[in-house]
Amino acid sequence: QVQLVESGGGLVQAGGSLRLSCAASGRTFSMYEMGWFRQAPGKDREIVGRIRWSSSSTYYGDSVKGRFTISRDNAKNTVSLQMNSLKPEDTAVYYCAARVSATSTFNYWGQGTQVTVSS
Repeated sequence: QVQLVESGGGLVQAGGSLRLSCAASGRTFSMYEMGWFRQAPGKDREIVGRIRWSSSSTYYGDSVKGRFTISRDNAKNTVSLQMNSLKPEDTAVYYCAARVSATSTFNYWGQGTQVTVSS
């Protein structure tokens, strides 16, 4: 089992920045990849980005490319999401997730943290 806890959400004005963190515990050695997802009210959950646990390989959703950056600290078992140039449409609950292989689903999830961007 892997436990994930997000932190760092809050209220920010459009154009501002926020940094989210996700602390992993438990069987972290089994993790293949970690991802950030978000879900706005009335909308489907969408992927923000993901990062391989053993390399620096990253992927970003089209809506955040060039504005958001994912990084990891294996020694601290944390993954961060730096969000710059925030827009009101970035308002959502952000979730950290992990999966154990390239072919598995993201089956470990954090509780989510609210990000609200005011116009």
